[in-house]
Amino acid sequence: MGVLLATIDSSIMLIAMPDIFRGIHLDPLLPENSFYLLWMILGYLVTSSVLVVSVGRLGDLFGRVRMYNLGFIIYTFASLMLTIDWMTGRGGAMWLLLWRIAQGIGGAFLVGNSGAILTDAFPADQRGLALGINNVAGISGSFIGLVLGGLLGPVNWRLVFLISVPFGVFGAIWAYRRLRDLSTRSGEPIDWFGNVTFAVGLVGVMIGITYAIQPYGSHTMGWTSPMVIASLAAGVALLVAFGVIETRVRYPMFRLALFRIRAFTFGTLSTFLSALGRGGLMFMLIIWLQGIWLPLHGYSFEKTPLWAGIHMLPLTFGFLLAGPVSGYLSDRFGARPFATAGMLVAAATFGFLELLPIDFPYPAFAAILLLNGLAMGAFAAPNRAAVMNSLPVHHRGAGGGMNSTFQNSAQVFSIGIFFTLMITGLAAVLPQTLASGLEAHHVSAQVATAVAGSPPVSVLFAAFLGYNPVRHLVGDDAMAQLPPADVAALSGNTFFPDLISGPFQAGLHIAFAFAIAACVIAAAASLFRGDRYVAAEPGFPPPELPGTVTPSHPRSPRK
Repeated sequence: MGVLLATIDSSIMLIAMPDIFRGIHLDPLLPENSFYLLWMILGYLVTSSVLVVSVGRLGDLFGRVRMYNLGFIIYTFASLMLTIDWMTGRGGAMWLLLWRIAQGIGGAFLVGNSGAILTDAFPADQRGLALGINNVAGISGSFIGLVLGGLLGPVNWRLVFLISVPFGVFGAIWAYRRLRDLSTRSGEPIDWFGNVTFAVGLVGVMIGITYAIQPYGSHTMGWTSPMVIASLAAGVALLVAFGVIETRVRYPMFRLALFRIRAFTFGTLSTFLSALGRGGLMFMLIIWLQGIWLPLHGYSFEKTPLWAGIHMLPLTFGFLLAGPVSGYLSDRFGARPFATAGMLVAAATFGFLELLPIDFPYPAFAAILLLNGLAMGAFAAPNRAAVMNSLPVHHRGAGGGMNSTFQNSAQVFSIGIFFTLMITGLAAVLPQTLASGLEAHHVSAQVATAVAGSPPVSVLFAAFLGYNPVRHLVGDDAMAQLPPADVAALSGNTFFPDLISGPFQAGLHIAFAFAIAACVIAAAASLFRGDRYVAAEPGFPPPELPGTVTPSHPRSPRK
């Protein structure tokens, strides 16, 4: 329940965003409001990415269940505070942004300790199924959030946050009454220098990536912006300093010696690469559905956010089916065949998506999404179980947090990479196509040129948020001067999808090619993880770090 709630909230705002911004009376597409738009989307994910290693380490020190229960309290209180935003405009947006960050802190406590708690509670020959169910809850939660946001947002935007409160209260009470801490406390001091340099460095890198997809001056993107360059440079420098610190302190936050464990290293690398290929996929599919396919099939732009989530449900079904089954089978046969095959099939599904026409037949699209969900589920559960099995018992919190950090960070990097590739493809074709299309409907050359000069990211965000992009970009004043037939055509469901289909497909091919490469490399990393490996359990001699962990029998008995 904790992981499901945490991941639902990572995506529930994506679909409900238009209703939320309308509720606080703020236009998210104005350039001066882009900060709120970006950080409403990414603030929660960035916060949980930065903190998940630290909270996993706190679990090793003070008890994993105690930190997990604290996560429920922080998460539920932040969810409640999000519902009582009484302000409008930028003040209301800042209130939501700050409490979304607080909600992300609670989510980090939940996600950062759940895997270690389950690993403590189950013997090695049952962890694949246990972690598979937990992993499926986490991955499917991000897609369930899309549908919930689309259902609740139009009723009342506050319900998007309020829905989490009763479940959070129930989860907090249940966890307090039923969970028992089986971990061994290390009693080691906290690595404050490591925590600070890691957090600030990772935040710097992620800020640079998120602002790089925004226009800068006459450029369609901000990769040459001094702020982006400075943010990325400072972030990378701090992360390098963090690596140096971790090799010199006695009790480091980031257990670099764990990377001497082959199963952990290649399992974590596979996690990073798979998340890199998958992270931006949701955004690309949402834009594809909301901006092109659904309007072409008669859905109004206002209704496309909800129906985009519904049309992506086959992906969730695939996760739900494959995760527990592959986790159970990996308990018997090891993770390598399932995780490797899952990544290869996922790469194939991206190839199938590339072959689809922009106005695709939905059964084919749904079948590909289902196959992609099955492939990702077949990879995720066995890979997570193999990573956790490889960790020495005293370092499960820190190691599990490290693995989650690579996964969450890759999702943010993936969004930046996918949007960059998509904008690159659009920038080459979209301006001319947009200008000629508008002038054909009697929009003045001056207005058409100004609209065509709009950054491609504005068009993508408009489609992503369920706005009618043409009406929003042209403006009501210019639209009022056009003949009724042209207004109807420009505001209709077919003009924008027909206009953007060609440029969008060019960008989509580039993005999917990157996803294919990431999945193939992830499959190779998974293949090199070696044979099945389980670190020594309590009752066996404790493993020594640094160095190679002495393996126990794959079916280690309970203590």
